[in-house]
Amino acid sequence: MRAWAWACALLALLGSAAVAEPLPDGRRSGLEFMGESTQAMQRDDALNPGMLWVLEGEAVWSQPVGADGRSCAGCHGAARQAMRGVAARYPAFDTALQRPIDLRQRIASCRQKLQPQAITPGDAPQALALEAYVAFQSRGLPITPPADPRLEPARDRGRRLFHQRLGQLDLACSDCHEAHAGRRLGGSPIPQAHPTGYPIYRLEWQGLGSLQRRLRACLSGVRAEPFAWGAAEWLELELFLAWRARGMPLESPAVRP
Repeated sequence: MRAWAWACALLALLGSAAVAEPLPDGRRSGLEFMGESTQAMQRDDALNPGMLWVLEGEAVWSQPVGADGRSCAGCHGAARQAMRGVAARYPAFDTALQRPIDLRQRIASCRQKLQPQAITPGDAPQALALEAYVAFQSRGLPITPPADPRLEPARDRGRRLFHQRLGQLDLACSDCHEAHAGRRLGGSPIPQAHPTGYPIYRLEWQGLGSLQRRLRACLSGVRAEPFAWGAAEWLELELFLAWRARGMPLESPAVRP
């Protein structure tokens, strides 16, 4: 079957719109597209399974590493004060590396000063736990992308990638998450793709996962070859998505189907 026919078949599965009321500017958190049980799971920390990773991250924060026994807490103090608002400002430009980095990369850079290769690439459990703990300190704060002109070239590439048709299905991110947001695909709601809840717990994964993992799944869904873990394209997409979601409150750890 030709690629356009696959695309038509995919879009034919899109059903009725969700009933959640939009924000004044039309943007909605993915939470608003979810069913009542999923919403309740996210809103109650006693039910939210992502909180298990937050608790693990809290332990890692104070855990001595390296030959001299230093820890995140030893350098930064209490995360509640030191990390408040940090997750809302990433991705950001790293002057030492002369390129944008995301929150995971910033944490890894710090940890590697304590113990080389302390955090491995991909969705390593300890990396996710520490990222979830740091992100949790900014829960409820608005996403605030840095007003840094050095980010603009990468953000613009991310914007173009978001609207670029890819894969055998010849679909762009915007085809689903803008043109058809609020409808359903295979019984699941299609959100607007705002990165408000990462790291995020997905029932499908039975675990916590990063934004990069979710983006890789989207590319696989349109039958495109995902970029390698840590590729610049993921960071560029993250930059654009953060700008697109600016002002929306962080929810991590969010819960999705």
